[in-house]
Amino acid sequence: MSLYKNRDKFRGFSVKVGIIFSKFGLSPNQWTLLAIIPTLFAIYFLIKEQFLFAAAFLIISAFFDLIDGSVARVMGKVSKIGAYLDTIMDRYIEGLIAFGLLFCTLPVVLLPTYFWIFAYFFGSFMTTYAKSAAKEKELVENELRGGLLERAERLIILFIGILLAHIDPLYLAYTIVVLAILTNVSALQRMWIVTREKSINMV
Repeated sequence: MSLYKNRDKFRGFSVKVGIIFSKFGLSPNQWTLLAIIPTLFAIYFLIKEQFLFAAAFLIISAFFDLIDGSVARVMGKVSKIGAYLDTIMDRYIEGLIAFGLLFCTLPVVLLPTYFWIFAYFFGSFMTTYAKSAAKEKELVENELRGGLLERAERLIILFIGILLAHIDPLYLAYTIVVLAILTNVSALQRMWIVTREKSINMV
């Protein structure tokens, strides 16, 4: 079930977050950029294989991603440049986390771990690109959504995997394999959604 489709359920919480953090005097774009700081700490602890701390800072980074949008809406500063910056930072953060995973000593699951990490990051990138390309080529009027995993779901699954790695790194290895498969399935689903709808409209 996509969290995006159920975003209205979190709107009240988002408003409260926006009201609280708008009092700090930072702009929404500044909150967006600040998300990189806990991400760097998460990478550091991933490299050190201190998985509980890595998971904690990953959640903090994800919370910062909520703050910028909430503050923008409360302050009436929602803008295209803000949305653009947020999207770019999302890609950087996910890429940096994937980079940090490369330094973890994880058990091999059928193929070397770096293969699965690359497949996960590639699938994540393609899921996003399938959306932006559809808009760029004017194949859709509204922003393309859909697929098994959007960014929020990917981060939740990764958080659980990193958290469980504190018990046994094998859990994180399996998590990366699952993400590698499902992110690419999500990208293919988005391609199918666009091509199917376009084909129907051409009939």
